[in-house]
Amino acid sequence: MKKKNVFYIIILVFALLGMMLRELPWGIFSPKQSIAPSPSSTITFPSKNMEKKILMVVAFKDFKDEEYFVTKEVLEKAGYLIETTSSQKGMALGTEGGEAVITLLPKEINPRNYEGIVFIGGSGMGKELDNQEFQKLAQEFQKANKVVSAICIAPGLLAKAGVLNNLRATVWSSVLDKSGIKVLEANGAIYDKGPVVTDGKIVTANGPDAAQEFGEAIVNLLSF
Repeated sequence: MKKKNVFYIIILVFALLGMMLRELPWGIFSPKQSIAPSPSSTITFPSKNMEKKILMVVAFKDFKDEEYFVTKEVLEKAGYLIETTSSQKGMALGTEGGEAVITLLPKEINPRNYEGIVFIGGSGMGKELDNQEFQKLAQEFQKANKVVSAICIAPGLLAKAGVLNNLRATVWSSVLDKSGIKVLEANGAIYDKGPVVTDGKIVTANGPDAAQEFGEAIVNLLSF
């Protein structure tokens, strides 16, 4: 074979190889890269946020509606879950027809599960000031270093439970009825005529008109 023909054959072979290589995807000549998972494929686990709860205590009959519902709303807006207890299970009734579902009895309560406790007033609570189960709740929450609070006539229950000794507190009273003040002072509390009084981890208020401020004082105390 002549050298000239060999030269043409070599050129033809290289031309054919070039055409074949042009048809192949160039990516096969690139170095292999590790495939990272897309952000959407990352496995995440839901966070377990513990619900912060507050216990409210009402008389089963004739609790003060405004004190209960206004205070409850303030606490719920602050992110707290409210549970309510009374002397019996069922539907507790307010003086103005309000209702509170009771699913827990005082003996079923563990203070460690709550951030604090709120005793609501009303004529019904006036008859419960010597309720030993209610008083025991107040004592146990105080021993557990929780926030203990009461409004209207209910601070009298705290006083009788011995949790207001040498502490400033307020209570419902009127020109014709100073009995609440007498109960506080007879049980070692220092009466303060302010609408809402905070002393340590104790918050007291003197009636329904102070319910909004009462709830806010509890929230402020819990934030520390």
